[in-house]
Amino acid sequence: MSSTVFRILVTRRIPREAIDILATKCNIDVWDSDECIPNQTLHKRIEGIDGLFCLLTDKIGSATLDAAGPSLKVVSTMSVGVDHIDLRECARRNINIGYTPDVLTAATAEFTLALLLATSRRIVEATREAQSGGWGTWKPTWLCGPSLLGGTVGIVGLGRIGIATLERLRPFGPKKFLYNNTKRRSIEEENELSVEYATLDDLLKRSDFVLCLCALTPESTNLFNREAFNKMKRTAIFINTARGGIVDQDALYEALSSNKIAAAGIDVTNPEPLPVDNALFKLNNCVITPHIASASLQTRTKMATLAAENLLCGLEGIEMPAKYSIS
Repeated sequence: MSSTVFRILVTRRIPREAIDILATKCNIDVWDSDECIPNQTLHKRIEGIDGLFCLLTDKIGSATLDAAGPSLKVVSTMSVGVDHIDLRECARRNINIGYTPDVLTAATAEFTLALLLATSRRIVEATREAQSGGWGTWKPTWLCGPSLLGGTVGIVGLGRIGIATLERLRPFGPKKFLYNNTKRRSIEEENELSVEYATLDDLLKRSDFVLCLCALTPESTNLFNREAFNKMKRTAIFINTARGGIVDQDALYEALSSNKIAAAGIDVTNPEPLPVDNALFKLNNCVITPHIASASLQTRTKMATLAAENLLCGLEGIEMPAKYSIS
C-alpha cells in the first residue's frame, strides 16, 4: 500500500463512518451541508484533488473534470446510478469510477412495495379524507383500490432491485409476473423466478401494476411517454422508483388527469426537487415521495462506507470493491 496522503473532496455531509475510513489516508475537504454544493464552489474546491466523493445530484461532466485537472484519479459516487457522471469522458482521462450496487437493493425493493401499496390502496388520499372531515359513514366502494391478489405485475428492468421487489411481492398473491429487459434472461432464470418475458408493448397491455425499475440511459429516456401510457389498462397502477428521466411527466399528468390509467406512485422526478406548483401534486391519484427509496439508516451508512472504500482503494491502486465498468 502507498504511504501517500491523498487530497479528496466530499460534496455533501455524509455518515461519520465513511469519513473515518477516508481519514486514514486522506486530507478531506467536506462540503458540510445537506444541500448541493454550488457549481462555482465545486469547481473552485475541486482543483488539484486526487479523488472525488460525489452524490447523484452532482453533475460530473467535462467542465468539472477540467476544473479538477490531471491529478483526479477516482470519482466515487454514493449511488447505484451513474447517469450524473460523464463516463466516456472519465474513461478518456483514465479516471476510475466507483458506485454502490447491492447495498441499497433491499431498501429500494421494500420501498417500491410500500409505494405500490400506498398508491393502489389509496392510503395518502384516505389520510387526507380523514384529516379534512371527508370520513363519513362506511361506504361499500369508497376509496377502494385494486388488490395484488390475482393480478399481473409487469416489471420493466428485472435487475437486482427488480428481482428483490418481485420476491417481496410474491406473498401478496399475484397470478403472473411479466418482465422486460434490454437483454432477456435465460430460460433457466425465468423458470427459477417464475417470470415471463414480454415485449414492452405486451407488458404494458397486460399488466395491472407496471413497475419502472430500469436504469436511465439514452435509450430509456422518456420510455414512459404518451404512447406507452395509452397502451396501459385504464385500471393500471404505475410505479417509478428508478429515475425521473425515464418518464415524460407531461404525458403522465395527462394519463392520470384523464383517467387513462388509475394511479401512479413516483419516488423520482425530473427535475428534483419537483417544484411545489407542479400539476402532479394537485392530483389525488398521484403519490409523490422525495427520492427516499434507499432511505433506511442502515442502507445509507453502507452506501457511504462502500463509496469511501471504493475511493480509497482506487487511490491506493488496489481493486475497488465496486468499480463501474463501461461496457
